[in-house]
Amino acid sequence: MRLKNSLVYLGLAGLAALSGCGSHPPSQSVASEATPTSPALAPVRIGIALGGGAAKGFAHIGVIKMLEANGFTPAVVAGTSAGSVVGALYASGMNAFELQEKAVALDEAKIRDLQLSSGGLVLGQKLEDYVNEQVQRKPLEQLAKPFVAVATRLEDGERTVFARGNTGQAVRASSSVPGVFQPVSIGKYHYVDGGIASPVPVDAARQLGADIVIAVDISNKARGKTPDNMLGALGQSIAIMGQKLGQAELARADITIHPKVLDIGPADFSQRASAIVEGEKAAMAIMPKIRERVAQLQAERAKAASLAQQKAAEAQHQSCMDSRSNLQKLAGMAGLDSACAKP
Repeated sequence: MRLKNSLVYLGLAGLAALSGCGSHPPSQSVASEATPTSPALAPVRIGIALGGGAAKGFAHIGVIKMLEANGFTPAVVAGTSAGSVVGALYASGMNAFELQEKAVALDEAKIRDLQLSSGGLVLGQKLEDYVNEQVQRKPLEQLAKPFVAVATRLEDGERTVFARGNTGQAVRASSSVPGVFQPVSIGKYHYVDGGIASPVPVDAARQLGADIVIAVDISNKARGKTPDNMLGALGQSIAIMGQKLGQAELARADITIHPKVLDIGPADFSQRASAIVEGEKAAMAIMPKIRERVAQLQAERAKAASLAQQKAAEAQHQSCMDSRSNLQKLAGMAGLDSACAKP
């Protein structure tokens, strides 16, 4: 009996040897198995959505400062109203400290051109020229970072996202508070403040390809107080109009930052330093949540990549098994063929 088993064993061994030297070379009958390599995970693409709020917009600079300082530099930027001003300059290639220098040196006369008109008190051409000067007259599509400015189409209230063309003009349109700025004519339509349709442009940032959207909300809130000036009344009116819509869009952000700037008036440029500091404080307070969300996304990606790699290895192994000759399959049944290693 032992002799018979030995003869069978030797026979199968011979078949295994013959399977490698028959009329079909091994390279044709058995696919060689490459060792799968771990795919490099794509970096997490952070987008920042900068909301409107007139002079409160200086808080955006403080938020960006802290994001950069903690290694979470935004890759894409979307801005509404005041957020579009800061966003355009940042997307042009300036870092947060350069933004702060610009803010400190900003003379209101450079961006405010009063003109009596039924459409508004401020023409807005100076703001357009200032922004274009700061971005070196580059159009939106040529800025260093992907950037969009969100405005509201006056004819039908439609949210409009400007991603191409004149950067200063898009920012001017996004910042044209009704009753204060004159509507901006672009093509056959007129545009006003983006805060009416999208107070914090979370969706626009997501559409730019952001994996994680950090929203910065500096909008006015109706707090049971009567504004004491025209700008305050207009700002609060816009906030009320966009409040419900804004809440729904904010809910789609991964992280929301709320700098404590509600007491800063819409035209109070003297409080710019305080607004920047409040932006820094609010960003640092939320930093643990940002780290947690980034780590969570990285872990999800690593798990998905591992599963994909495992499936690819299993498919490769099955392909190798299917391509064996009949002799190799017989040898494999006896455990004598190791050409197709299991993943």
